[in-house]
Amino acid sequence: MSRHHRRSKTARVAVAALAAVLALASCSSTGGRPRTSDSGLTAGTADTPRVTVAMVTHGVPGNAFWDLVRKGAETAAAKDNIELRYSADPEAPNQANLVQAAIDSKVAGVAVTLAKPDAMASAVKAALAAGIPVVGLNAGFDTWKSLGVQQYFGQDEALSGRTAGERLTSDGAKKVLCIIHEQGNVSLESRCAGVAQGFKGQTEQLNVNSKDMPSVEAAVTAKLQQDPTVDHIIALDASIALTTVQSKKTAGSTAVVDTFDTNAELVAAIKNGDIGWAIDQQPFLQGYLAIDSLWLYINNRNMIGGGTPVLTGPAFIDKSNIDSIAKYAANGTR
Repeated sequence: MSRHHRRSKTARVAVAALAAVLALASCSSTGGRPRTSDSGLTAGTADTPRVTVAMVTHGVPGNAFWDLVRKGAETAAAKDNIELRYSADPEAPNQANLVQAAIDSKVAGVAVTLAKPDAMASAVKAALAAGIPVVGLNAGFDTWKSLGVQQYFGQDEALSGRTAGERLTSDGAKKVLCIIHEQGNVSLESRCAGVAQGFKGQTEQLNVNSKDMPSVEAAVTAKLQQDPTVDHIIALDASIALTTVQSKKTAGSTAVVDTFDTNAELVAAIKNGDIGWAIDQQPFLQGYLAIDSLWLYINNRNMIGGGTPVLTGPAFIDKSNIDSIAKYAANGTR
């Protein structure tokens, strides 16, 4: 299967899934009250019984990516007559405790990220033992099914990384620095490993701590000063990429900065040339589909994906198509 075909198929699956759930909501046999969310998505408010659903992520507070995930979840919850309880902690034991707290409060469903699956396994098992459906999103592509999670929404991180590596080769890169901003996160490790597989030049990894952005800037600056042969940098998060732009300027480097993930500020950086391109995994869509899938399962035992992962990426965003998504990024839906 060609790379173009894989990306096209990914896009069709994601778009078709979103269209289906929006159509189901607006054409409910029980009737619905038309509603327009602040994201600009028009949908109906479900007349199904109100339930409480928890979303527990490993997101770092204040990170724009997780704001998009949460906004997608909140948009679906408002449409589906769901009380959403969102919580997050980047430390896996704390995230597992948050899942257990949701179980203890007898929520009707749990959506969870699996960045560190070994640490989350017991919490997922406890939810399933309590009869609570669990869906995965964003992280855990390689492990969600083995943990018993029934649905997954995100991207194949290894495929995404290889796709980025192939693009870097076509861009003429010789030496690429891949920045991992959270050690032990299996999704980020898979991305960098995929980059190395897809790229025909030399790759090197740099581990930084995204909870301390000044230290990120200092570490990247020092690396670029120490190794001027780095001609391309691939960040795995928009905020890391934007910080890397500053590091590049401080170090006097000419390296091109590319990244995974987008937000409104990153869109501007692509437009002005500070960032070459971004791989978009559609975090708003991940949050939306995770919550909407629980509503569909709770009320009708529908399962989006039919036991297979629903891919929301990868897709490239660069100067050739940035204008087509700029307004949606400004609205907080891309």
